[in-house]
Amino acid sequence: MSLAVPSFLDRNGPRWAMFIATVCFSAGFLISAFGVSLEQYWLVVFGYGVVGGIGLGIGYISPVSTLIKWFPDRPGMSTGIAIMGFGGGALIASPWSAGMLSAFGRDVAGISQTFLVHGLVYAVFMTMGILLIRVPPEGWRPAGWTPPGATDHASRPRMITTADVSANNALKTPQFWLLWVVLCLNVTAGIGILEKAAPMIRDFFANTSSAVGIAAAAGFVSLVSLANMSGRFVWSSTSDLVGRKNIYRMYLGLGALLYLTIALATNSSLILFVLCAMLIISFYGGGFATVPAYLKDLFGTYQVGAIHGRLLTAWSAAGVFGPLIINYIADRQEAAGASGPALYTLSLYIMIGLLVIGFVCNELIRPVSEIYHEPTDRVEQARTEATA
Repeated sequence: MSLAVPSFLDRNGPRWAMFIATVCFSAGFLISAFGVSLEQYWLVVFGYGVVGGIGLGIGYISPVSTLIKWFPDRPGMSTGIAIMGFGGGALIASPWSAGMLSAFGRDVAGISQTFLVHGLVYAVFMTMGILLIRVPPEGWRPAGWTPPGATDHASRPRMITTADVSANNALKTPQFWLLWVVLCLNVTAGIGILEKAAPMIRDFFANTSSAVGIAAAAGFVSLVSLANMSGRFVWSSTSDLVGRKNIYRMYLGLGALLYLTIALATNSSLILFVLCAMLIISFYGGGFATVPAYLKDLFGTYQVGAIHGRLLTAWSAAGVFGPLIINYIADRQEAAGASGPALYTLSLYIMIGLLVIGFVCNELIRPVSEIYHEPTDRVEQARTEATA
């Protein structure tokens, strides 16, 4: 739904979209509660997976695209905060869910009650968001801030546009598809480790003096999760200082070198493995959080939410490819009698290759041609209607 609905968001403002997100997301839990009570698994899948998933997709886009407009001077920081919050929600939801299951029981009635409470509580807090959210008035700027190149076009950074591109026209540009590949490959490289973190570190250091137990592996998962969250804010905020293209050079280029370090060092140093993995995952989180600001630089803020929603199909694709590559190759290597780092060596080199391809695609990104720009009067009219 993040693919189709954001056009509605940009035409009607975030409040309507957040209302739809609240209804769908909360209804998803309530339908699942009903499905569990009836012992109908398909109803749980429909409620939690389909209806709730629609609400999740719409709700994710709304605050991101709105914050960009409130912080035109720090778009990377603003999207980093929002997307860090999106990932950090699991830190609250997971223990909360476990606590409710312990209190209500893990039988049909207890699970049903857990879904019910989730739906009602999320409805309350998301409604608060609907009531509080605002879009800045047309032409709003932070006090004392002047857009780069506003008085001298020659001083404006080349990769930051002052024009606007519609979502439909964005799909016609090579920049959109190059950035789609960049995001897909960066996320693929990160999510492969994130999904396989615990078994990977245990396999790497099995039968060595640095063997990793179950508890230590769980601690490693917590560390990479922390790196993921912090990377979303730290690196995305850094992109405001060094530029979006440069920060992706770091994500992709340094990420490839870090993967190479893990592949060559194998299991010689546990500390080196942990540090490299944490940096790689921080680049995954940072790349995910920086992309809305990159889109704003290339296409303007006119329909940045809609464009972002379409670009997130790269995230969906990467969520399939990353774990598939790691798991498939590890299973094949294990069947062939391999063990330890050898289970993952081929996967690591594939990730290096993907990051190099992503690096090249990032280098090919140039400012969007004027033929795709929207007429100024049309953009101003749409923004006036959205803030009315």
